[in-house]
Amino acid sequence: MLKVLEELEKRRAAARMGGGQARIDAQHAKGRLTARERLDVLLDEGSFEELDMYVEHNCVDFDMDTTRIPGDGVVTGSGTINGRLVFVFSQDFTVFGGSLSERHAQKICKIMDMAMKVGAPVIGLNDSGGARIQEGVASLAGYAEVFQRNVLASGVVPQVSLIMGPCAGGAVYSPAMTDFIFMVKDSSYMFVTGPDVVKTVTNEVVTQEELGGAITHSTKSGVADLAMEDDIDALIRTRAFFDYLPASNRSGAPYRPSADPWDREDMALDTLVPAQATKPYDMHEVIRRVADDGQFFELQPAHAANILIGFGRVEGHVVGFVANQPMVLAGCLDINASKKAARFVRFCDAFSIPIITFVDVPGFLPGVAQEHNGIIKHGAKLLFAFAEATVPKVTVITRKAYGGAYDVMASKHLRGDLNYAWPTAEIAVMGAKGAVEIIFRKDIGDSEKIARRTAEYEARFANPFVAASKGFIDEVIMPHATRRRVALALRKLRGKRLENPWKKHDNLPL
Repeated sequence: MLKVLEELEKRRAAARMGGGQARIDAQHAKGRLTARERLDVLLDEGSFEELDMYVEHNCVDFDMDTTRIPGDGVVTGSGTINGRLVFVFSQDFTVFGGSLSERHAQKICKIMDMAMKVGAPVIGLNDSGGARIQEGVASLAGYAEVFQRNVLASGVVPQVSLIMGPCAGGAVYSPAMTDFIFMVKDSSYMFVTGPDVVKTVTNEVVTQEELGGAITHSTKSGVADLAMEDDIDALIRTRAFFDYLPASNRSGAPYRPSADPWDREDMALDTLVPAQATKPYDMHEVIRRVADDGQFFELQPAHAANILIGFGRVEGHVVGFVANQPMVLAGCLDINASKKAARFVRFCDAFSIPIITFVDVPGFLPGVAQEHNGIIKHGAKLLFAFAEATVPKVTVITRKAYGGAYDVMASKHLRGDLNYAWPTAEIAVMGAKGAVEIIFRKDIGDSEKIARRTAEYEARFANPFVAASKGFIDEVIMPHATRRRVALALRKLRGKRLENPWKKHDNLPL
């Protein structure tokens, strides 16, 4: 018996060493942790239970049968984060560069299948050179098996991808289909084709960082939700983020008691909106003063910053915040902002997370580039997402709500449950100046008349009471009472039941 136990320990030790000490040292030299070290940081101490530790590849071509390493380049299993179950896989770059083989893929598929069965999130730590070329189509088949499970799991269990090294070719599509992507600055990359291929095909010279680094994807493309400082920062912040995620679409998000009074009044909100209509203010202030303990986990802060998205809590319950940001592009909706917010709204709806929307939007961003790049279809995505959502929806208009953008931002007409406005709200088809120049175009040469007409228009429409008189606004509230009003609204809506008409699936304007 002792001999058998010694053999077991020997095999475990071999598996834990991955590609060997030299490759582990090389990983550390790049400022990266190994696959197992990452899991040690991500998961609660002692909670990780590994599966398929001894799996090896089945390739015999190109002398691959002479090199077999237990685990085959990925560590899989389950553990807990703050006591809550999660299934994980962590690709091991020290073994064949973390490349995906048929068996490697089977290991990932196994834990994804288990996560679906029991209803638990999946977190993937990606560090892979892509398909294992020696296996050819078998490796591509492995990718497709993983992709299929990403699709089936979408909206059933939360899926989070951490990109912690290179991620190229087919390796990028699985993360792309997950709910959230976090990257590491100066260490992780995502691209379909690398710089060498780009240079050969298009003659463009570009670095890995410029083409698909964390800054590029968290600012320009919007592929990544956050760019973290290093491996440790990424893993610690993922632990914090995990506390906002439900286990599955069958269970609610975790409740965390808060000592922050639900009826706390914040007088600073009464003076937050400037008297001058064109002067910006920071919508972060509104969100933090409404959320429990001022905590707001923002996503994609550097991409499409004219709209804010992220998670917080009200009375201990997780909520999703969507808010126009007057500090950037005056809070206009554009292509990127519409896509960013639409995907977030759909995630919240899929997992029964209430949505709180703060509105200060002068309209959709005008311009030839916006029109030619499809603002009509992209703007419709956000409209579609809000209209489709059946979760509790609470909307607060703080200042401008003009034109079609008023409709889009969770208006009463898109089944908003409780729609409030501050006294500073202006709800109209457009701003006073533009409206007057259209209605009274014959008076455009007479500046005195135009000024008088503009003042009349502002007095008539630059307030929330016309919309309130029609029932489109449920109540005009004092800004300092916003947290109390939102908390009460969410209490009332906790038992909300609403179903869309039966359909196989919708046809989102992609």
